[in-house]
Amino acid sequence: MPTTHAMAGLIARLHDPQYARWASQIRRTGGCRQPIHLRGKVEHIDRATGELLHRYSTHLEPNGVLRVACKTRRASRCPSCAETYRADTYQLVRAGLVGGKGVPETVTAHPCLFVTLTAPSFGVVHTRAEKNGKILPCHARRNAETCPHGVVMSCTARHGANESCLGEPLCPDCYDYAGSVLFNATAPELWRRFTEALRRRFARTSGLTLKELREQLAISFAKVAEYQRRGVVHFHAVIRLDGPDGPTSPPPAWATADALADAVRHAASAVTVTIPAVAGEPSRILRWGGQLDVREITMSGELTEQAVAAYIAKYATKAAECVGTLDRRIQLLDNLSALPVREHARRLIAECLRLGSLDELADLRLIQWAHMLGFRGHFSTKSRRYSTTLGALRAARADHMRDEQITTGRLPLFEEDTVLVIGHWEYAGQGLSAGDALLAAALTGTPLPTAHPRMEDSDG
Repeated sequence: MPTTHAMAGLIARLHDPQYARWASQIRRTGGCRQPIHLRGKVEHIDRATGELLHRYSTHLEPNGVLRVACKTRRASRCPSCAETYRADTYQLVRAGLVGGKGVPETVTAHPCLFVTLTAPSFGVVHTRAEKNGKILPCHARRNAETCPHGVVMSCTARHGANESCLGEPLCPDCYDYAGSVLFNATAPELWRRFTEALRRRFARTSGLTLKELREQLAISFAKVAEYQRRGVVHFHAVIRLDGPDGPTSPPPAWATADALADAVRHAASAVTVTIPAVAGEPSRILRWGGQLDVREITMSGELTEQAVAAYIAKYATKAAECVGTLDRRIQLLDNLSALPVREHARRLIAECLRLGSLDELADLRLIQWAHMLGFRGHFSTKSRRYSTTLGALRAARADHMRDEQITTGRLPLFEEDTVLVIGHWEYAGQGLSAGDALLAAALTGTPLPTAHPRMEDSDG
């Protein structure tokens, strides 16, 4: 329910003489929940004569600022900006499967797999499984053992899809919290070693050296990280075989999807990362979990290029929220016991803070990434020649918006080579006041956040 303060702010904005321009700014951000406030100017100067051709300044804008979208990828922070990121990721992944955005359509003939690499078990957790449309008991065990902490390691409940206990251990005191956060921290290195082992295995089975393989074949990929409810990441990846010039050249006839699948299975089982023994913790050898899913991507059937691109793009906008943790960094002054997180997430965060204080593990930066439960890698990545880039997609969108401004008369038409563009900008705040947030939601049709993590007025 809107507060009196929020309604007063909404009414004041509606009566502002510059309301129309403010509303235009809000619409151009696409309903961003936490727009960036900028002060400054842009000048277009004739290179030959030094004549000022055009100047834009925020001096006459509402509150003296320009509001631009925050461009976050996190749906928990800004659904509208995250949707833009999701759509861009979808186009990037799909272009690598069917062509477009600078990738030839002949790429559809290249062998391509959808691979899921999972984490190992760190303890028994509550799960939800279905078989033939029927929900199965969580962990039904005859003569179930009782753990050293007095908990019977069995659960006969048929959990609902949104039950809060999903992903939580049957016995938290038996759960390997240290192993969980250390796996998250080393997952990017496991992925790097996996890609190297994949190329080595493919070269070996093909009777080639790595140098000879690179001269005949390129292995391209795009991947995204996803959090399981128990708080560990696993990776979904598109892995494609190309010729030596990338997607513009076909791979050799002997480079088949079956040969690639064999190399994937070998590499996933072969790579490890060793964590040395530290105070209170033994030495660990971390590896991928035993659940490896390898499927060929087809243009028809269940696993189509659209389904794969949509699946990867969906997780590109998510982080550890499904585990019940925060979407911001844990500050040194935060009271861990008072944080609005699930108890399972709280213990994972506490383990990050404990292990991160050890000098031997300082390189893992567990304290800085405690809110991500130890994971510090990029959520979505791709190899250089897989397809287009997010930067290229954003540049195309910026060009489109510039052309639109010229067409509507908001920006003069200049010959780009003859004009010098000089801009000066400074940060002036971020977010919306309570009243502005209500009005922005009504203007753009976006839902209001349940809480406003950062509401600032640039003139305040």
